[in-house]
Amino acid sequence: MTSSAASGRSGFAGYGLNRQVGYVFGVVYLLVGLLGFFVKSNGFAATDGGKLLGIFMVNPLHNIVHLAVGALLVYGASRGEAMSRNVNILVGGIYLVVGIIGLFILSSSANILALNSADNGLHFVSAVLLLGVGLAGSRGTVRTRI
Repeated sequence: MTSSAASGRSGFAGYGLNRQVGYVFGVVYLLVGLLGFFVKSNGFAATDGGKLLGIFMVNPLHNIVHLAVGALLVYGASRGEAMSRNVNILVGGIYLVVGIIGLFILSSSANILALNSADNGLHFVSAVLLLGVGLAGSRGTVRTRI
């Protein structure tokens, strides 16, 4: 009997928090990556991109990164709770670094992902949520012998 069956939960609700977050974030990033290709852009790695949802600036390179991140999150979630936890921590850490770098490159030629302030804010939120869930969401219980 699986742990989800033993606990009376089945399907998505039977997954641990890291897997749930991995799947949800992964699917959202895959959708954002696909939708971004329908936004007019100035070039593959242009510093100015089109605006997805009228807010987030994207270019084709940015869209490919979203697709890769989404695929990585879904892959991690599909491989179990431990792998999903590791992927959530990895992606969360990367988004934290990207958010920090984004603060300094918005108006420079180094901005090859066409980042804007809204992107930076979303990267920080993603980083906090993924790192928070990854670092705290799957901790096992500590067993002591008496």
